Amino acid sequence: MGSVEAAKCLSVVASNVAAHMPEVSQDVWELVIAEIPHLRGDRIILDTLKASVEENIATLLHGFENDMPLNTVDGPAAALDYARRLAQRNVPISSLVRSYRIGHWRFLEWCLDELRRQGPDEKVCTATARLMLELSFGYIDRVSERVIEVYQLERDRWLLGQTAVRAVRVREILAEKHVDADSAESALGYRIGQHHHVGLILWLPRRPLGGEGLARLDRLTSRIAVELNCCANPLFAAREESLAWAWLAFRSPRVSWDVLASAVEDGDPMAWAAVGDVEPGVEGFRRTHRQAVRAQELAMAAGTGARVTAYAQVAPIALMCTNIEDTRAWVWSVLGALAVDDERCARLRETLQTFFATGCSYTATARHQILHKNTVQYRIRRAEEILGRPLQERRRDLELALLAVQYLGSTFLRPGPS
Repeated sequence: MGSVEAAKCLSVVASNVAAHMPEVSQDVWELVIAEIPHLRGDRIILDTLKASVEENIATLLHGFENDMPLNTVDGPAAALDYARRLAQRNVPISSLVRSYRIGHWRFLEWCLDELRRQGPDEKVCTATARLMLELSFGYIDRVSERVIEVYQLERDRWLLGQTAVRAVRVREILAEKHVDADSAESALGYRIGQHHHVGLILWLPRRPLGGEGLARLDRLTSRIAVELNCCANPLFAAREESLAWAWLAFRSPRVSWDVLASAVEDGDPMAWAAVGDVEPGVEGFRRTHRQAVRAQELAMAAGTGARVTAYAQVAPIALMCTNIEDTRAWVWSVLGALAVDDERCARLRETLQTFFATGCSYTATARHQILHKNTVQYRIRRAEEILGRPLQERRRDLELALLAVQYLGSTFLRPGPS
């Protein structure tokens, strides 16, 4: 009986609120604009938001008034159009979601104020408020999911469409054809002649559901640019639905690779990045991209490990990876029996790398690895025995081979004994 009374009471509340529909919609619309700065200044966005607010409120009130289930209602046409418009203008998806939270809250204030004016007894009032919350939250949850899906699909479609001309220009520059800098910069919206550049290759190893891959990579590129204090907006060029090329612009040749790695790892838990070095001008634009390609080849060959591979940190290994089979054979010839995938050889290789990095200091190696100095001396002697030669013989080759194994892991090692 209580649920019937609550439904009747909610119907009256909805009917009375609907009588003030223009005022309610205007109030909700103004609050959303006041709270979300990204939505201001674009007449089309403001008008589309207004239509979305009106249709969502009308749908909710109609459901309240006629005791209709709202958890099966698809998003109103204006709401879907609003999501598409935000995607096309690169308004963050967080602004879309937040507009629903803010709008829902103000809409409920109108309804709850009207419920209080009706003055039902406490039991009916409580049941009505509970029904109102249940229906409206179910509706908002469903519509939010739908508009997020539409936003992500439209963002990917828009990025692909927008980058069609841009991709042609990028390929022309990378192919080292004659470049009219002014024309290229106008088409790209990115200055290639005046800045230092860092090339990025960003990808998602697993194709995401819902087709939001490019939108995620685009947001990640923007986040990296902000974290690194780039001097201009990044250049983003979609390659396919889960792979993109990008360039970051800097006034100086100094970049924090640690900050860049953190921006990627914190920005998207599934994204991988290969990063070129800092290079100036048009030729630098090309060169840093080629370096990012080499770094990506290294990351793909390794298969596991860090999700960010910076060419500046792995250049010798990245260049070696242009021929994996020959490089692996060379590593085996340098490391000999140390190129075995087992725990004992792994310990010896790690100690050797630290030993070289500390200027062949037993004391510093012991301190760094938290070992006794005698243990370090034993491991170095054991490594020389396995190699069959002193460490200083072919030392540079040995350091490079150890670095290759560090980045490429078991793919560059012989199987250990079973």
